[in-house]
Amino acid sequence: MVREKYHRNLEALKINVLNMAETSLMMLKNANESLINLDKNLAQETIKMDEIIDEHEMTIDKCVSNLIALQQPMAGDMRLITSCLTMAIDLERLSDLACNMAWVTLEIDGENAEIETLLSKIFVMGNIAENMLKDTIIAFTSNDAELARKIAEEDDKLDKLFFENEKQFIEMMNKNNSIITNASHLLFVLRYLERIGDHICNICQSIVYVVTAERVKLN
Repeated sequence: MVREKYHRNLEALKINVLNMAETSLMMLKNANESLINLDKNLAQETIKMDEIIDEHEMTIDKCVSNLIALQQPMAGDMRLITSCLTMAIDLERLSDLACNMAWVTLEIDGENAEIETLLSKIFVMGNIAENMLKDTIIAFTSNDAELARKIAEEDDKLDKLFFENEKQFIEMMNKNNSIITNASHLLFVLRYLERIGDHICNICQSIVYVVTAERVKLN
């Protein structure tokens, strides 16, 4: 009876992490769409979702505390439990960055051809990050360490685009003073997306550790 409850609680922990990851994915998707379309209503909805993320994190913290304090998990389960806590931290930070992207949407004032060019480049980076997080959810649910390793390789694309776009954004700002304010906000978004990629890599590291007991550095 006690072991049955233990396994139910362990499964509940995994489900809570999965729910948190799916909420984070929705926030990232909405933040990216709100920015490319300058949809301030969608941006506000995205910001409100951060409260749901906080609730998920508190639930996961409670699950982890109960499992460790009351159930005395075995080594393999302990890897899963501690990794779920680590993943929740990365998901919370990732979601904060998506929230920051939505705040930038609210700050953008007006648009022109050059701003549309900048937004389109950000959208490409956002799509890469979205796909990375989607695949990370699959890797987590299927215990696929090999997929987790492949996802982390995609971060190189984000890093490359970050440096290329940062250089181009600054060049455009130097040529056209009228876009400096908006472009400055969008420079922050480049950094947010680059950091989101880093957090996804951290989650992939946790997945590899759960599955293989191997600590790897994928970022």
